[in-house]
Amino acid sequence: MLTNQRAHSSILSLLIGLSGVGIGIFAGFIAGAKPLYLYLLLVSVPVVIFFFARFAQAVIGLLILRSTLDPWSSQQLPAAFAVGLDALTLMYVTVKLLTGQRVHTDGFWWFFAGWVVVQGLWVILLPLGGLGLDASLLPESIREWIRLFSWLMVYLLVMQLKERLPPEKVISGLFLALVIPVTVALLQIFVPSILPPFLAAGGDDGSRIKGTIGHSNGFVTFLLLFIGLTYWKLKQSRQYLPWLLLLGLLAFLYVNTKALFGLMMVATFVLVLIAPRLNIPNFIGGAIFLVLIIGLFASTEFGRERLSSIANTPLLNPDIDVWRAILLSQGDTNSFNWRLAHWNLLLNAWQQFPILGYGLASAQAIGKGYLAHNDYIRALVEGGIVGFVTFLVFLGVQGIRIIQLMQSAPRGSAKRDLCSIMLALFLSIPVAMITENIWSHTTLFFYWMTLMAVAGWDWNQRSTVSVNPSGQLSSSFPN
Repeated sequence: MLTNQRAHSSILSLLIGLSGVGIGIFAGFIAGAKPLYLYLLLVSVPVVIFFFARFAQAVIGLLILRSTLDPWSSQQLPAAFAVGLDALTLMYVTVKLLTGQRVHTDGFWWFFAGWVVVQGLWVILLPLGGLGLDASLLPESIREWIRLFSWLMVYLLVMQLKERLPPEKVISGLFLALVIPVTVALLQIFVPSILPPFLAAGGDDGSRIKGTIGHSNGFVTFLLLFIGLTYWKLKQSRQYLPWLLLLGLLAFLYVNTKALFGLMMVATFVLVLIAPRLNIPNFIGGAIFLVLIIGLFASTEFGRERLSSIANTPLLNPDIDVWRAILLSQGDTNSFNWRLAHWNLLLNAWQQFPILGYGLASAQAIGKGYLAHNDYIRALVEGGIVGFVTFLVFLGVQGIRIIQLMQSAPRGSAKRDLCSIMLALFLSIPVAMITENIWSHTTLFFYWMTLMAVAGWDWNQRSTVSVNPSGQLSSSFPN
């Protein structure tokens, strides 16, 4: 046993040493051309050392850090973070394989990995002329594929915490990711003047808060995920007041994003959550929460305008058909009518290349610089019928996975409660995808894949405490 540990330490030291030599050589090449990259490279050295020395703490720290990076998108910091996380994950898994240690995966991860590989086919076909656009879109397609690959690496990285940390502790640690976004959001509401321009609120009138997430709409989905987790903690905790206060705070911020599709999401979330165990207390609680959200939204002039605008769309006005709404979109500011016109443009373009589409991240180029505002149409335009089917399969398998995990967990257990909340969150996402670019909400899926990984663990395991050769206490989980 001790001999194996020494062998593992020797191999790890050798790999770290070789990495240091490689970093030094690479730093010499980029020092003159890209000083910013050199600074990032120098910072990465202590990060790698800490990552291997304190793996569990480093992973939790990386998970917390992701929610603060979007304001620096113009400096490519989120992209650099994603690439760095991918590299750390691959490096760590490689070390585990070389030292004969177990790499934790599950069936969903392997399906996810296969799906990401399939998405790479569109990147390969693009420069070969097999899609509707030429190779000029290749950099954007590669970035999009790396974004998807990063979600896979997040899942794999979190899986390596299995048998190291209790699942409840990992989820509790995620709440620290709320601190900076919520603080910035409150400042955007009450004292916006003290914030630098890159942290200012967004929207046409500058009143839509976004925290540290790139857009107000992205902040909505980020908040809804943590509203679900707060409700889960409320059910598990004996101290209700702190979690009730946090739930109220998140609901207040949720409304101040002024995202109309957010009302559809939260309504779907509440209905799915209370439907399986509908009783008077659950019905009253769900109704109060929905009334609070909708009432706060309608209490502002902006909210009333957004709600009244629905009356001038085919949704509520039988005198306006789809084609009239498309014509109206050229002269009014109704966002739904604009969406109908934009979807018509994208669908007409899709008909020219219906089987394989135009390639990853092509919907914005086809849409004259605008995102699709409908993830199903986006999938159809970018991947054609083939890509659209793979997109639906990926969504469907996630739903099936959550249901299986929920059914396998004991009734009343923390894991079953978490899975029921995840199912409600998951079903609200396809609803919002009808009118919003949910697929582009990178922060949401970063934390969503974290939850998907943790939900698949065996929550019945209990940690054991042992003393390692250095004399320090360490916790582990039995196999």
